[in-house]
Amino acid sequence: MDATLYRHDVRLAHVLQGGAQRHEGRSRLYLVLRDADGAGVGEVAPQPVSLNGDPGLKSVIDELRDVVLPQLSAISSREGAAPSWTRMSRFAAPREASATALALVEMALLHRELKMEKCRLDELWPSQSALRLQRSVSLVDDEAWPALKGVARLRAKVTPGLLAPRSLERLAASSLPVVLDFNATASSAEDVLGVLEQVRLVATVVAVEQPFLVGNLTDTARLSERLDVMISLDEGVRSLRDVEQIARYGAAKLVCVKPARVGGLANARTLIARARVLGLEAYVGGFFESPYARQANRVLAEHSVTEPSDVGDVDVAGEDLKVVTTETGFGLDVDEDFLRTRTTRIFTTGTET
Repeated sequence: MDATLYRHDVRLAHVLQGGAQRHEGRSRLYLVLRDADGAGVGEVAPQPVSLNGDPGLKSVIDELRDVVLPQLSAISSREGAAPSWTRMSRFAAPREASATALALVEMALLHRELKMEKCRLDELWPSQSALRLQRSVSLVDDEAWPALKGVARLRAKVTPGLLAPRSLERLAASSLPVVLDFNATASSAEDVLGVLEQVRLVATVVAVEQPFLVGNLTDTARLSERLDVMISLDEGVRSLRDVEQIARYGAAKLVCVKPARVGGLANARTLIARARVLGLEAYVGGFFESPYARQANRVLAEHSVTEPSDVGDVDVAGEDLKVVTTETGFGLDVDEDFLRTRTTRIFTTGTET
């Protein structure tokens, strides 16, 4: 099976300032897996550097090249064919980049299988509810916001201290409910309550998201007892064990599940189902991915959740990935000529199957 990894750097049309990070752009990785039976494309958009437990771009590339693709090659050689996409999650390791690299391979294999079987993902996972969109904005600075047409809820980046007056005015004018995303920047319950007090003057707050460091469920649960809104967890949601611990401690009522963070679409679907059994609501994350990966995430959201999800269109400044509509796969396919001519090829590997 031949594997080629491409990198496409994009700049966001609207800068998104968080409490711990300024998002001006992102590097997206595209993996093309091809053999005599067909080809598939996977995508992830890692952090530039490691943050809050998420791996950095270089570590994902290294994990893919040095560990995951050699495993895939060994299986393909031994069995005479590429493995099913459903098996990839079994190879997860405790390394930070393992889940993201596996998600990339899983998506490429899933895309390949769907095309070979002349099937679409929304036939495999049919829609169970109407898609509702959540849009990420910032209350940390006064940078312009994107258009909010068709948006059901806002997810606003915040940090302890005073928030930006102009953005609070925008929030009031939107009349949209909001999730306050701290990105693990709060040090105390008072930090959170101070921000909540400011925002409640202008908008309805639905939830406070990831107030404290990843893994700090004790303080999160104590904070939950003092709030009359939900707590949501994002960076702290990576595995079934995380979901079960969140429910056990009563640390949150809402979780953000990102396929690239949890090891792929199959794991994301499983985590969402388990969360709902445990009395938690879930939404699907995926703000930085291209229209191609967001389409797959949309199918997952329509199939699995009722909460608004971060799977809407995100404008970039300059050239975005070129996609084409298809009757198989995810409903959108990557224009491979675009990958070859408008992105950076990182490496190519090849083995006989």
